[in-house]
Amino acid sequence: MIIRESAENYLETILMLGEKLPVVRSVDIATELNYKKSSISVAMKHLRENGYITVTKQGYIYLTDTGKEIAETIYERHKLLSSWLISLGVDEKTATEDACRMEHDISKKSFEAIKRHING
Repeated sequence: MIIRESAENYLETILMLGEKLPVVRSVDIATELNYKKSSISVAMKHLRENGYITVTKQGYIYLTDTGKEIAETIYERHKLLSSWLISLGVDEKTATEDACRMEHDISKKSFEAIKRHING
């Protein structure tokens, strides 16, 4: 499954917002990412066309099973990598920023090896 990093970020953001908000709307994503609503609208159109999200008439955004699978994979990587970097002594801001870059580029094989190592 090959998907662009920006799409992964949007899906991850939708998942994270869905954990703390009753519904997710484009304006919520724009606020969270500090992007213009027009940029979010274009991105949501592409995610919808590719089957990663559905959007209701009210503008509520939901992940499809495929979208949720991708978002959960990226979010798991983000959480594990950032907490690992923090445990190594990296400050939280840097660890979070680095984890955000790493989560998209690390291979599944390498990530699973790191996860095994961390979880013992």
